[in-house]
Amino acid sequence: MGDVSQKHAAVLVPLFEDPRTRAPHVILTERTSTLRAHGGEVSLPGGKRDEEDADDVATALRESHEELGLDPRSVQVLGTLRPFLSKYLLSVTPVLAAIPARHAFRPNPEEVDSVFACPLDFFLRAAQHRSHDTELVPGTPYRVHFFDYTDHDGRTYCVWGLTAAMLIEVARLAYGREPEFEPLPFGYRALTADMFTGSQMR
Repeated sequence: MGDVSQKHAAVLVPLFEDPRTRAPHVILTERTSTLRAHGGEVSLPGGKRDEEDADDVATALRESHEELGLDPRSVQVLGTLRPFLSKYLLSVTPVLAAIPARHAFRPNPEEVDSVFACPLDFFLRAAQHRSHDTELVPGTPYRVHFFDYTDHDGRTYCVWGLTAAMLIEVARLAYGREPEFEPLPFGYRALTADMFTGSQMR
């Protein structure tokens, strides 16, 4: 299975305050459909750590610059959350950051199809939320969340999986309240790399 310790990634959670509503929003991207990994999916800007990256913050800033043209000098890093483990054994660290409200992005067309902003509290609401339970590891239930967000232009995006899980956690911390839905299944245990030893996951 390789060295799990080397499978690190980081994503930037770019937050800004809407000038009209004063509500926190998060920037998300829809990946180009031709990408081999997660093509056409909604994600936070980020990727795997390079040897040259000093830490998770460096990874998130580098990837955000490559994907969105986001100048690291315009980013105020607020901190990091605990790593989330993906079903591919990738340890992904969310890096929280504040960015200017009217930043002009320059998305890389080879990686990003579109960029949009979503209210952060959307990830605490039940109205456009659905989920299903599965088992990534036998005997360990795991809840996959889906959010259907329609922007001001009438375009609908599905935010789901690891990205949705991260944004639920960010929204919980930002607003100091629980979501309107149950985020965890009965019998849930946090995924750890050793749970996958001997399993069929790759």
